Parts: sequence; C-alpha cells; structure tokens
Amino acid sequence: MEIKNQHIEVEKHPLEPFLPANAKLLMLGSFPPPRARWSMEFYYPNLQNDMWRIYGLLFFGDKDYFLEKGKKAFSRERLVAFLEETGVALFDTAMEVIRQRGNASDQFLEIVTPVDLDAVLKRIPECKAIVTTGQKATDTLLALVGAEAPKVGGFSDFEYKGRALRLYRMPSSSRAYPKPLEDKAAEYRVMFHDLGML
Repeated sequence: MEIKNQHIEVEKHPLEPFLPANAKLLMLGSFPPPRARWSMEFYYPNLQNDMWRIYGLLFFGDKDYFLEKGKKAFSRERLVAFLEETGVALFDTAMEVIRQRGNASDQFLEIVTPVDLDAVLKRIPECKAIVTTGQKATDTLLALVGAEAPKVGGFSDFEYKGRALRLYRMPSSSRAYPKPLEDKAAEYRVMFHDLGML
C-alpha cells in the first residue's frame, strides 16, 4: 500500500518469547526498537534503555552489572542465566506493528497484531503476575484482559480464563520517561518484594 510515496511496512516481532518454565513474573513491553539501536539479540537491547540497569541495581547493587566489560553492550548470557534462575519471562504486547516514524517511540507505534496472551501463559503455568513497562503496553494488555488500569507503581488483581493474576504497571525504563534511575528502581523493588523475588 502506497501513501504519499511512502511504503507502509508491517514489522513482525524479531525475537522468540523468553519463557523459563519456572517464571513467576511475565514482563511485557510494547515492541523492540529498530535493530540499529540494539546492543544484543535480546529484550531491552538499547543501551539508552535502563531496564537492565534497574535490575543490576536491585539484585546486585550495581547498575552496570549486566554491561559487557569494555563493550557498549549488555551481556545476553548473564541476563539469560539470571532471568532463568530468578523466574522472569519476557515478551511484548505486540506481535506485528507499523512504525509511523521509524523510531522506537511508542507514540508512533501502531499495533497490527497483539500478543497471543493465552498461548504465552500456557507455557508458564507458575506465572502469578504480569508487569507492563509503558503506556502502550499497558493499554494493549488491558484491551486483551479487561482488567482495571493500575496507576504507575501500582497493581490490580484480575482473572484471565480462570487464572488469578496480578497486573503491575511500572515506570518506563526508557530515558524519555523523566524520572531518575534510582526512583524507578524503588518502584520495581516494591513489586519484586511483593512477589517474593527480592
């Protein structure tokens, strides 16, 4: 389809869902940034995104724990080992999108096909909670499950296909979200304490 000589391209999710069998928590973002911004083949790959700094700070007291020494990249191997041991699953709320501006901004992301949440949850039977990390991800998930929207830093309990779950809404780890790293980490800390993971 051509609009003003611009080709509209539907982008498919480039990663498989990361679903350790022991996962207690499912983290859902919106969609990965364009590949040019990746520092590794994994979730939250952009060095300008602070998700793995939040995790490093909370679990190891070091915001740079998951950075590769001497490289401008996060360590996929260290992350995978940690997430498998801790029981954190990762995916996104969109399977297919159109980037209206070709950037990583949720504001210009049009979701064509949302996540098949049923299929994902069936693979992680111990999962008790879902966390969304931005407004687009939250809105997309709420449309799928019909839960009450939690405030940022809060949660709401809901039932999905006979399964009791809790939805946490955490601050975005993007640097575009204007809050210091330590303040964001403090809100994530409460969630991990609630879930007995920290």
